[in-house]
Amino acid sequence: MPPSRGRRAWPLPHPRGGFLSFRPGKRFVLPEVSGHKPLLCFWSAFKCVSSVLSHNLCTVLNVPHDPVALEEHFRDDDEGPVSNQGYMPYLNKFILEKVQGNFDKVEFNRMCWTLCAKKNLSRSPLLISDEDAFKVWVIFNFLSEDKYPLIIVPEEIEYLLKKLTEAMGAGWQQEQFDHYKIALNTSREGLSAWELIDLIGSGQFSKGMDRQTVSMAINEVFNELILDVLKQGYMLKKGHKRKNWTERWFVLKPNIISYYVSEDLKDKKGDIILDGNCCVEALPDKDGKKCLFVIKCLDKSFEISASDKKKKQEWIQAIQTTVNLLRAGSPPPHKEARQKRKELRQKLLAEQEELERQMKELQTANENKQKELETVRKQLEAAAARAAEEEKKRLQTQVELQDRFSLELEREKMVRQKMEEQVAQKSSELEQYLQRVRELEEMYKQLQEALEDEKQARQDEETVRKLQARLLEEESAKRAELEKWHLQQQQTIQMTEAEKQELENQRMIKEQALQVAMQQLEQLELERKEALEQYEEVKKKLETAANNTKSWKDKVAHHEGLIRLIEPGSKNPHLITNWGPAAFTEAELEQRQKSWKGKKTTSE
Repeated sequence: MPPSRGRRAWPLPHPRGGFLSFRPGKRFVLPEVSGHKPLLCFWSAFKCVSSVLSHNLCTVLNVPHDPVALEEHFRDDDEGPVSNQGYMPYLNKFILEKVQGNFDKVEFNRMCWTLCAKKNLSRSPLLISDEDAFKVWVIFNFLSEDKYPLIIVPEEIEYLLKKLTEAMGAGWQQEQFDHYKIALNTSREGLSAWELIDLIGSGQFSKGMDRQTVSMAINEVFNELILDVLKQGYMLKKGHKRKNWTERWFVLKPNIISYYVSEDLKDKKGDIILDGNCCVEALPDKDGKKCLFVIKCLDKSFEISASDKKKKQEWIQAIQTTVNLLRAGSPPPHKEARQKRKELRQKLLAEQEELERQMKELQTANENKQKELETVRKQLEAAAARAAEEEKKRLQTQVELQDRFSLELEREKMVRQKMEEQVAQKSSELEQYLQRVRELEEMYKQLQEALEDEKQARQDEETVRKLQARLLEEESAKRAELEKWHLQQQQTIQMTEAEKQELENQRMIKEQALQVAMQQLEQLELERKEALEQYEEVKKKLETAANNTKSWKDKVAHHEGLIRLIEPGSKNPHLITNWGPAAFTEAELEQRQKSWKGKKTTSE
């Protein structure tokens, strides 16, 4: 038994060969022929008489008709246009594959309209004419979704009504459309072509507008969306041969500017082919013409005069935008905007489907959770019953346990008393131990203080010892210097006998000086002994921790200077005396010399 026709996959032709299969409501990508989608227009008419339809299609598409091919195609098949040998494969193989793109799209749409309008168009009086209804039908095929049956979604309806309202110069009633959209969404996904014609023809969104205004608005939107007319209007054009100015009706499309004798578009005078190399520039007024601009192409330029400055700027802007789109390879603005709206709807639909899938998953999870909760509830009820039985058993055993616990409690009290006595004994022992620890800590502190005092006394003793050693070193140095001078004196005596007499006197002087020095040395020895006695005294005082001992420097400060403190030497040349280098200052040496000279004079 053959499958039902309502569930059969319909094959659709593809202009590159082969065909596509789909089911009603299933999305697919429709093939295009030179930017046009013939299947959208053809869908409402393909069930009509195949031979007449094929002949008319071949006529409007400029394709030679072959009636024999149609007969051969359906010769062994009686399942109609939904089978593999149906009309759609024939249309794809023998007609659409031969289309070159040089056919009149408006005539193609008009033929399809003729086949389906009489049967489907509403009989009620409409605000629009049949020609306007045809244009709305073509616009519907452009804006409808790529799935069957064809419908136009509320977003595209809003876009079309806004365009019509703008073309009529009226204000858009958003609140009114929102109410209509809510009512529409509650019943269906969108409108069919005939419902859209009824909506626009009823005047629901064009109240206060006459038939002519609505017709002009439909024509303007039709020119923009279907005929790709970006701008049109009257302007003056300068001729290339006669150089005269003639009024023409200009029509700007995505890649061409056509100019006609009038706006009925019957007598075409020429075209300006636009590409990425073209440019448009404003010109200054000349030859009595104002609002001039020039369109420069590769082969020639066209000088045009607009009616006013505003029109001139609008045309320059529109042409420049068109050239920029050609350079970028972008489609016309309305087609690009339609594609973006379609992609946005597909994205929202995908998000909605994902949200529905998540909601279903959540619902399934919720049902599973409810089942789990019911199972848990039953388990809790069973557990409660078991708990009641166990409670009864517990009450029965509680009395027995109380008696046993009372005996154990008495034994625990006795044990506790013994433990308390032991704890008290241990506490007293711990207190005695802590007292001993405190005494040891106090003895340790006293010992540390005694060690610190002994350390300080040793440091003071070391200081005094270093002072004594320094005094001994100074005394040894003076003795060495005296012996050195004595040796020099003996060497001087042995050097020559001739100088003996002269040196005898000097020797006597030096011997006297030496005697004086010996006396001073003996005095220094006495002072050293006194210093030793002072050291012993200081040592005794250090033992009694007294630090007020008078320094040895105070006792030798009144002597002649044989013993001097070790100080940094002067930068002046060192003086050499019988008592050693730098033993006296220069002033003291002069005083000594004067004293020696006085003694020498007295002795002579």
